Amino acid sequence: MPLSVHLYSSSFCGACTLTRSVLEQVQPFVRDRVEFSESNVASNPDDAERANIVATPTVVVRDESGAELARASGVPTADQVLSLLARHLG
Repeated sequence: MPLSVHLYSSSFCGACTLTRSVLEQVQPFVRDRVEFSESNVASNPDDAERANIVATPTVVVRDESGAELARASGVPTADQVLSLLARHLG
């Protein structure tokens, strides 16, 4: 896949639930070109530390090589996510 979108979340995070919903809305539009994944920072603290996650929700967009292209904390809108992905998908 050309891009990956990873959501770093936590169990009792209301904003994480909203962000997950936004990403689910976006998936049908980019399904063939973007891989979506999620990890809970409490269950995967080493992953969160390696990615320098300091707040949840945090969404990180990476290219095929794993290089970070963008990062955002808080709840994005579907339009914001689609716009960001469109810039990197070309």
